[in-house]
Amino acid sequence: MLNIRIDKNDGKMNIALEGRLDTTTAPELEKKLKGEMGDVTDLIVDLAELSYISSAGLRLLLSAQKTMNKQGSMVVRNVSEEVNEIFEMTGFSDILTIE
Repeated sequence: MLNIRIDKNDGKMNIALEGRLDTTTAPELEKKLKGEMGDVTDLIVDLAELSYISSAGLRLLLSAQKTMNKQGSMVVRNVSEEVNEIFEMTGFSDILTIE
C-alpha cells in the first residue's frame, strides 16, 4: 500500500510517500505525477515514511528526475536507511539530489 500526499503551490510541488513503492503501487504514483508536473519548477519528494522501493519505484524517480532536469530541480528528502541502501547499491545516490 502507498499513501501519496501532494501539495502544490506557485510552481513548487511536495510529494510525501508513505508505505511501499513497488510494481503494484507505482502506476498510481506515475498517473499522479504525469497529471501534476506540467508547470512544476521545484519538486521535493519526501520519503520519510517510505519503507520499501522496488525497481518500478526507482524507474519512476528517474523519470521524474529527467523531467525536472528540463523544467527546474528535484530534491529527495528524509530517505530512510533501508531506502538509501537501495539508492547506493543501484547508483541512484549519484543520480538524485538527496538531502
